[in-house]
Amino acid sequence: MNWLMSGCILFTISSAIPVMAIESQPTPEQVHAALDAGAAAIAQGRAPDSFYLRFGAADELHPSGFLITKLEALSVMASHMAFRGGEPSDVEVAKILETKTMLVSVVIFGDTPGFARESYLVFDQAGRTIKPATVRFDGQANRSAAWPERPRFKAKVVAWFDYDEFDPKAKTTITVFPASGGAESFTLDFADIP
Repeated sequence: MNWLMSGCILFTISSAIPVMAIESQPTPEQVHAALDAGAAAIAQGRAPDSFYLRFGAADELHPSGFLITKLEALSVMASHMAFRGGEPSDVEVAKILETKTMLVSVVIFGDTPGFARESYLVFDQAGRTIKPATVRFDGQANRSAAWPERPRFKAKVVAWFDYDEFDPKAKTTITVFPASGGAESFTLDFADIP
């Protein structure tokens, strides 16, 4: 099946249907719209990472992050493929749709190169703590844009959350706990995620 060709027709129809909240089981129309948006991004001069759902600070010296849902992952893949003159295969699309987890990546800051080791990331939804399936962190932080001033170092903490474990329409606080102490929190309303 040609996703790009059939998606052009469906995009016109589905663009009138707003997608709100995180979709763990996107409809065929949502899939086509996401693929079309990704393919169109290259013609519009948009980078694939423009589909990431960003939160936190916009500057380089304060905590920030992004998450990637299934629909955003489809758009990112379609834009990468369009850049190379291709389009995603049915197998590639199916692989993303079968994904059981949503990726959340947060950049935090500290004063020593190892400050992010053993950091942890959780969701809080109305007092319920949701733990990730997997967490990874930078063992050795990079120098920040402020180097040698504070904050001296920045590091990533990346977590994957099972779609079945959290409410895709709830107000959610994402909190990162660096092992060195303290916490960084971000409040999002998953119901407002397009």
